[in-house]
Amino acid sequence: MLSVKHAVPLLLLSLLLGACTVQYDNVQLVPNGQVRLTHMTPDMQNNIQQLEAALIALDPAIIDPREARAVAHDAYVYPLYLANDWDLTWPPLLHNTLRNADQRKAGLCVDWARAMRARMRAKNLQTFDLYWGVANKGNPWREHSTLIVTAKGKPFASGILLDPWRDSGRLFWSRVKEDEKYQWKYFEGPG
Repeated sequence: MLSVKHAVPLLLLSLLLGACTVQYDNVQLVPNGQVRLTHMTPDMQNNIQQLEAALIALDPAIIDPREARAVAHDAYVYPLYLANDWDLTWPPLLHNTLRNADQRKAGLCVDWARAMRARMRAKNLQTFDLYWGVANKGNPWREHSTLIVTAKGKPFASGILLDPWRDSGRLFWSRVKEDEKYQWKYFEGPG
């Protein structure tokens, strides 16, 4: 039987050996600041269209479909660029360990929330409001942050969460109330 003294290093070694660098080869930042996929797969197109439709459904009378399309596109594509830029490692909890040890420049959930919010704010959206959502506030092992998007003037709880942290740069999204993993609450968050 292994002692705790020997089990912990073996566990860490197995995590490191099982970890993978996340790399998205078909994403690029173009000179005008837009992020594009050099090859858009049918699955990615379908995912973006589904999110676009869900964003419009937040309030079809308010939402500008062009804004919904731009938000959906960047919600899927921008995290792929960030994953490359931040030298992301899978699984996310291992990446958090590397980030907290100053071995990665970013990639904590708060980094994702901050970057996604800044990206969406730069769009000067007129038909959406942006919120910072937090779950398990104060719990150092479970606290999680993400961006929440609502129709303009609608409450936080009616929104859609955009969470690229959960799947290492691949967007997870759902209605705030339908997320089975986290109970989200409004949090203003840092700048």
